[in-house]
Amino acid sequence: MKRLIFRLSSVVALIACATGSEVAFACPAVLNHTVEPLTGGKPVSLCQYEGRVVLVVNTASECGYTGQYEGLQALHKKYSSRGLVVLGFPANAFGGQEPGSNKKIAEFCQANFGVSFPVFAKVEAKPLRNDPVFAGLVKNTGAEPKWNFHKYLIDRKGTRVESFESGVEPQSTALVQRIEALLAQKP
Repeated sequence: MKRLIFRLSSVVALIACATGSEVAFACPAVLNHTVEPLTGGKPVSLCQYEGRVVLVVNTASECGYTGQYEGLQALHKKYSSRGLVVLGFPANAFGGQEPGSNKKIAEFCQANFGVSFPVFAKVEAKPLRNDPVFAGLVKNTGAEPKWNFHKYLIDRKGTRVESFESGVEPQSTALVQRIEALLAQKP
């Protein structure tokens, strides 16, 4: 009887380990990163966004494109209930246009644009391709950000990534059509 109980508990342990391993491998590589929230606190796994359409943007508070925060917030407001998540990654990689601390960036985003989509701690890597999140995006698209507000659009499965240059406004027909097409696809 003891042998049977031992064997059953071993099988249960193996199933638990296998299930845990499957969960770890289920996250697409492009999202398999842990990042710090802009306002501090517990690190966030980007794996939680699997199954959603993800728009990753490198942002800056003192850039000519900074007004795009308004369009990004509008996308978030319009499409988040359908499965879009906008993720902001402030970076000082271009022209020193994000010199502030995480606290100052958070205050700026809230006061000027009412940003309610997730924004993460400032990326310190120069060039951005040296940051793990952006390295994966560059690898998937072959497109490296040349300036602030470069956009990467990731499908629900995390297997297809598209790149949009900084000059592509969040409300542009090209970007909105791609977002809507990806949202129409089932996870």
